[in-house]
Amino acid sequence: MTTVLTGITTTGTPHLGNYVGAIKPAIARSRDDDMQSYFFLADLHALIKCWEPERIAQSTREIAATWLALGLDTDRAVFYRQSDVPEISELTWLLTCMTAKGLMNRAHAYKAQVAENIEQDSEDPDKGITMGLFSYPILMAADILMFNAEEVPVGKDQVQHLEMARDIAARFNHHFGEHFTLPKAVTADNVAVLPGLDGRKMSKSYNNTIPLWLPEKKLRKHIMKIKTNSLEPGEPKDPDNSALMDIYRAFASPEQVAEMKQSYADGIAWGTAKQIIFETLNTELQQPRQIYEELMANPAKIEYELQKGAAKARRYATDFLAQLKVAVGIRPIT
Repeated sequence: MTTVLTGITTTGTPHLGNYVGAIKPAIARSRDDDMQSYFFLADLHALIKCWEPERIAQSTREIAATWLALGLDTDRAVFYRQSDVPEISELTWLLTCMTAKGLMNRAHAYKAQVAENIEQDSEDPDKGITMGLFSYPILMAADILMFNAEEVPVGKDQVQHLEMARDIAARFNHHFGEHFTLPKAVTADNVAVLPGLDGRKMSKSYNNTIPLWLPEKKLRKHIMKIKTNSLEPGEPKDPDNSALMDIYRAFASPEQVAEMKQSYADGIAWGTAKQIIFETLNTELQQPRQIYEELMANPAKIEYELQKGAAKARRYATDFLAQLKVAVGIRPIT
C-alpha cells in the first residue's frame, strides 16, 4: 500500500476553495484499497504564526468536524491531532540534531521575512523571527518521516520543504542506517482552484472566501455577491471567462455544465445563473451541513474520533521512535 500523509493547519475556517481543491479529492482518494492515508490537524504548526489560543482551538474543532461531516472514514484512514502524538515532537529533536543550519537558512519563509526586515531598514535582519518559523521545516519533516509517508500532497510553495525532508532523511540514514523512506511531493496541476467573490483565487488573504458551512440563506447571499460583468439579460455571455461558471463546474455534472454553457450563449440573466448555482451547491452541502452542525454541537464526538486516530498513530509511532532512539545510541544500559 502507498502511504499518503496530509496536514491541515488549524488557523482558519474551511471555505469552498478548501473543499473543492483539497478536502473532497483527498477523501475520495483515501477510499482506494491501495492507499493508507494519514490526515492530521497541524496544531503545533499553527503556533508558529498564530498566538490566539481561542482561534486555534476553534479552528481545530471546525476543521475536524468538516472532514468528518464530508465523509472521511476514520476506520480506514488515520485521523489525528498532531499534538496528541508526542513522538512527533521527540523525533523533531532527533532530526534537528542532524539538520544543517545552512539548510534552514535557505527556507523560503525565513528568507522572505529577512528580506522584509532589510527592506524596512531594520538593524536586525532576524527581527521578529522565532525559532518556530526558522525551523518549522524540521517539524514538517518529522510529521512525514514519523510514518514513512511515500507521498505528500502539497501546494507548489511547500515543495521546497519536501525536498528538505528528503535531505534530512537521507542524512539520518547515512549516519544511522536505512530507517526512513524518502518522501515524494505530489502537486496536482489539475486540482480545481475556485475564484472568490471578486474573481481572484478564493483565499483568506484576499478576504474573498465563501465559508463552507454557511446557513442556506447566507450561502445564497454570498453567491449573489459574486462579481459579474454588466451584460444584460438576453446578451450572450462567455462561460470561459466567468467566475460563476468556474464555481459551477466544480459542483455540477458534465450534463449540467453543458446545459449552463448553452444558457450563457442564450443570454441567461446573471441573477438566474446565480440562483441555479446556489441550488446546485446547496444540494451537495445540505446533508453534510446537518452532520457538521450536529458535530459542532457535540464536541465529545469530534474528540472521540481524534483520540481514536491518535491511538492508531501512536501504535506505529511508539515502536518506530524506539527503534530510532536505539539507532542513535539512546538505549538502556545493559
